[in-house]
Amino acid sequence: MSAELFSLAGHTAVVTGGTRGIGQAIAIGLAEAGADIILIQRDLSRTETKEAIEALGRKASVYTADLGVREDVAGLAAKILADGHEVRILVNSAGIQRRHPCHEFPDADFDEVLQVNLNAVFTLTRDLGAHILSLPPHPVTGRRGTVINLASLLSFQGGFTVPAYAASKGAVAQLTKSFANEWTAKGVTVNAVAPGYIATDMNEALIADEARSRSINERIPAGRWGQPEDFKGPVVFLAGKAAGYVSGHTLVVDGGWMGR
Repeated sequence: MSAELFSLAGHTAVVTGGTRGIGQAIAIGLAEAGADIILIQRDLSRTETKEAIEALGRKASVYTADLGVREDVAGLAAKILADGHEVRILVNSAGIQRRHPCHEFPDADFDEVLQVNLNAVFTLTRDLGAHILSLPPHPVTGRRGTVINLASLLSFQGGFTVPAYAASKGAVAQLTKSFANEWTAKGVTVNAVAPGYIATDMNEALIADEARSRSINERIPAGRWGQPEDFKGPVVFLAGKAAGYVSGHTLVVDGGWMGR
């Protein structure tokens, strides 16, 4: 019974941002639970995730697209589906960050962050979600599929020097609710995961700032920064049978930060 609750055997998952960090851990975690993985990458130069998935005995395919280019995103779902893939899980994990004081934040950087972190999430959710809605319910999970978006602590907080990122992640949380309102009754759950302070490339500047890093660590009840591997369990849970009655929710994975 417990194994079935978290089994993703017979599922195919599309994962963006899977070449490193949280996205890479999520892709591998889904494969460990039995899913085949379709990775969306900017190019073919990074092969580590694909190789790790295949080492688990799962299938791994790579499709290239620059999520910062609207035209690349617009044609992506059609390419995947034209190859006969039956997608049950979509994880929108890709994201970028740009830092400037609010009064100096350039339009170009604001637009780029919103395109990758929000517009691409909307387009892929709409297009692949339409495919998922057309599928029959899966015999194990009892539903057609699931969408999992990556939100952030900045879905709730404003941060400093990151107005574009905060705007995009706040919008992702609301977008998640909007899709969930329409799709849950049709057998597609839509949720988000909001990482706290995680030791990834995106946070290198914060980690390198000794005083700031120490102050962050002191506030986290868990007593440490998170690691990408901390996201395997939450995402497998949301994708599997165990979370069949969870939809429209943003699951905070932050070591207790938001509770303090």
